[in-house]
Amino acid sequence: MATTQNIAVIGECMLELTRDNLRQARGPLPMSLSYGGDTLNSAVYLARQGIAVDYVTALGDDPMSAWLVAKWRDEGVACDLVEFEPNGVPGMYLIETDDRGERSFYYWRDDTPAKRLLDDADRAKTIFAQLSGHAWLCLSGITLAIYSESARQHLFERLADYRRRGGRVAFDSNYRPKLWSSLQQTRQAYEAMYRLTDLALPTIEDEQAVFGDDDQFATIRRLRSLGLGEIALKMGEQGCLVVVDDQQELIPARKVDVVDTTSAGDSFNAGYLAARLSGKKAIAAAESGHRLASVVIQHKGAIIPRNAMSSN
Repeated sequence: MATTQNIAVIGECMLELTRDNLRQARGPLPMSLSYGGDTLNSAVYLARQGIAVDYVTALGDDPMSAWLVAKWRDEGVACDLVEFEPNGVPGMYLIETDDRGERSFYYWRDDTPAKRLLDDADRAKTIFAQLSGHAWLCLSGITLAIYSESARQHLFERLADYRRRGGRVAFDSNYRPKLWSSLQQTRQAYEAMYRLTDLALPTIEDEQAVFGDDDQFATIRRLRSLGLGEIALKMGEQGCLVVVDDQQELIPARKVDVVDTTSAGDSFNAGYLAARLSGKKAIAAAESGHRLASVVIQHKGAIIPRNAMSSN
């Protein structure tokens, strides 16, 4: 296992279309085209902080897939582990913003290559052989949700082997109910994942929605019972509750004028992970996560302009 603190992020990124007041439109619908996805957002912010990061996903062999990879590489995200499926196309979602600034999301992702990345056990084994030189792997609840039941089992088997060889795993339980067939399925998948996790980066609302925890302390007790040694529990405006071994401390969030909370958690994850990979302690890492997230939420969109990062 490599000693350098590089990281690979596993997930799905989709094309993003944006249109204001969709229902009031008549005739052609000009839209803004971008891209987004929780794990890709984190990968970009990790790269911007100087961390060597690979993105692991599957796309098609179409022009839009090529455009996505070109954009990610421009951000400094390595894409050598991106696979390309013949006749495949990436997923897509549409964001509609109404007169009050409220956003609605519409998804087209039922048959994307990323969903099939780990369907074949031999293919999963080959992918993880390529990941053996990474010190860390990072994934989210959305990563788990897009895979089939058998693909998740392939993932869990490969993660167990990766950790036996010295690798470390970070997991954000980012929960999207529409991607799961049942709450019971989600709970089983999350519990299995947490048992394979070294650093948990959950959000209190997601944990309460999935497990029914009464408060943050119940969440911490449950996660500790699953063997978690390091937890950074995101609690919105309250801050982040950091638990390492027997130490527990609340790190307050920074107070700023919020423009858009999109990617608040993804950027916090990137700030936290970048600090930990750089050798900083958990408390300092949480402070770094808050610092980066506080900059991101003062701008529109999941991935803010690069020059805005200078205020971090």
